[in-house]
Amino acid sequence: MSQPHTASSNSLLKVLLIFVAQAILLLAAGGSAQAQTAETLSQVKKVYVEPFGQDDTASKLRERMIKQLRKNGRLAVVAARNEADAVIRGSESIWVTGYYSTDARVPANMRQPFIHGFLSVEIVGKDNEPLWSYLVTPGKFRSESVTEELADQLVAKLEGALKEEREKVPASANTERAGEMNLNAAGATFPAPLYQKWFQSCQERNPKAHITYNAVGSEAGLRLLADGKTDFAASDVPLSNERMSESKTALLHFATVMGAVVPIYNLKGVDRNLNFTPEALAGIYSGKITKWNDEKIRESNRKAHLPGSDIVVIHRSDGSGTSFVWTDYLSKVSPEWKTAVGAGSEVNWPVGRGAEGNEAVAAMVQQTPNSVGYVELVYALRHQLSFGAVRNAAGEFVQADLTSVTTAARGAAGAMTSDFRVSITNAPGKGAYPIASFTWWVLPGDLGGADKKPAFLNLLQWMLTSGQKDCSALGYAPLPREIVNRELQFLTTLK
Repeated sequence: MSQPHTASSNSLLKVLLIFVAQAILLLAAGGSAQAQTAETLSQVKKVYVEPFGQDDTASKLRERMIKQLRKNGRLAVVAARNEADAVIRGSESIWVTGYYSTDARVPANMRQPFIHGFLSVEIVGKDNEPLWSYLVTPGKFRSESVTEELADQLVAKLEGALKEEREKVPASANTERAGEMNLNAAGATFPAPLYQKWFQSCQERNPKAHITYNAVGSEAGLRLLADGKTDFAASDVPLSNERMSESKTALLHFATVMGAVVPIYNLKGVDRNLNFTPEALAGIYSGKITKWNDEKIRESNRKAHLPGSDIVVIHRSDGSGTSFVWTDYLSKVSPEWKTAVGAGSEVNWPVGRGAEGNEAVAAMVQQTPNSVGYVELVYALRHQLSFGAVRNAAGEFVQADLTSVTTAARGAAGAMTSDFRVSITNAPGKGAYPIASFTWWVLPGDLGGADKKPAFLNLLQWMLTSGQKDCSALGYAPLPREIVNRELQFLTTLK
């Protein structure tokens, strides 16, 4: 079983750099990556499964996945990369969240562990182009067969994708022929891990592509764009009509991906993942619920051993799209919160300590006993933090994953404005995770003029096609097909 990582080893940028380095090694290894010929998932017939890591858990996950792929029979698993149409590569992490026993008299050192973790894979084909990706987490936190559960889930998701044949998508932009692409962006930390990977992928395919991204928070990114110091901004906050009208230049929104904001916590001795009601979350962040064993927390966690410790509340200190999503949700579920605090990227927090960026909030919760915070899902996973299920509008306690975020977006296309702005917090329907959101790129209406426009069009086309296939491996949900088609159609009006 993997040992818990230190905070530094959990750095998202480090993980991404390792992931990118592996891709570069593939390209350097005698041109072996060129052996892959599949250009769509439907063309894949033979796959090579790379090692997922060096430890025993990684080996078991790979072995189980190969076994299930062979049992399924849709794809042939080959022994060498140069025999495959496409390559499956991935990463994993499994950790203990607590210990339990059905008998209270059993000594603590003999109790069974609750297990959490994830398995993330992607399939790459010709020219190292992503064809499909996904990230799975355990459906149940149990002490045995977690490797089998993760591998089986992953193969089942792949089977579903093969049946759906989603490759009936417009061809992606060929970044290798795009010529010069010099763009500078800044903004949200919520999608930063994905954007860093996207922009690195563009540069690998086209050495003339240079796209930098500075994860400074949504508000800071928007200010830099307004001041002409960046080519485009990334924001989890769609601009209001008033703010759009105040802009010196016309602005465009492009939805890029969907993610989940999750309540994370550091609570020693709690033997299971917690459930949070909307009332409990609003009470904690308003300062009215101050103890972990408060009745409003205990009522949805009767079997959990909650301490009487003070709750240490942690929130973002910078202008944050993640804070906007969090407070937008609290404003929808708590009239009192809406009146007293409201929704915004920057609010007057009634209680708590501040930290700048998703990464810093995750690190502070990790280092602070009895604390609670909120981050995008991928930050919770990479930091091996416990995160709670949240009661949705249908009355279910739902934990964030790709399926529940996608479910929250059902019907979003119909509610989305002509420039792709919409909120999906507290979405109706069973299975919907209630603190989900789109995130956007905000671009100048003229796409930077004649010098920048070709690069923008190429990047947007790639993001909406090939780039979407990279999302799931990092814990983000791809855009619904209807929204992708609407954005691609809008692109044609800008050429």
